[in-house]
Amino acid sequence: MTASFRLSPAFAALLALAGCAGSEQSVGEYDKTVIGAATGAVIGGVAGAVLDKKDKRGVPIGAAAGAAIGGGIGYLFDRQEQEMRAAVAREREAGRAEVERVRGDLLKITLQNEVLFDFDKAEIKPGFAPTLDKLAAVLVKYDRSFATVIGHTDSIGSEAYNQALSERRAEAVVDALVARGVPAGRLSAAGRGEREPRADNTTEAGRQLNRRVEILVSPQG
Repeated sequence: MTASFRLSPAFAALLALAGCAGSEQSVGEYDKTVIGAATGAVIGGVAGAVLDKKDKRGVPIGAAAGAAIGGGIGYLFDRQEQEMRAAVAREREAGRAEVERVRGDLLKITLQNEVLFDFDKAEIKPGFAPTLDKLAAVLVKYDRSFATVIGHTDSIGSEAYNQALSERRAEAVVDALVARGVPAGRLSAAGRGEREPRADNTTEAGRQLNRRVEILVSPQG
């Protein structure tokens, strides 16, 4: 007996996705993520179709499981977080930087102003250039990520002055990243002045914590 075979739409889609994934040079980091999740969904759907003969829940269960597997293979935001942590490892060890996963799709890098700027200045210290090089390299590598740089100050001085200073510092960091190859369209700058303190501004220790720059990184499709 000769078995007949008909290419199902799901399997045809799988072959098309596999062909796309095979073209390594034309697919960016986050494109690979999408392909991984979609391929997993197709695989799961095909497996679910087989299960469907015995269990009517087979297709949705298979597709969901496949998407989870494919997404896990292609999802690179965890790796971007690891590389960001490595980029500011020296500052983290000195207690002058933090890296926090705020939620699944948002990463916050907090840098104390003393690392970046002299008091009351908005020019980045030359000694921070190597760290900026590494931060920029990670942003360039993960080419579907977007970063918002936010400046913060303590409450010394007028509110208007602090607002302007925070904006200039955020813009200085954005300019430095652009100079290192990060596309300007993937960056934005904002100043919050003294409006969002982390600690009590009546103590020097508190004011030092409040003087900071935050870089919020998220993956964008």
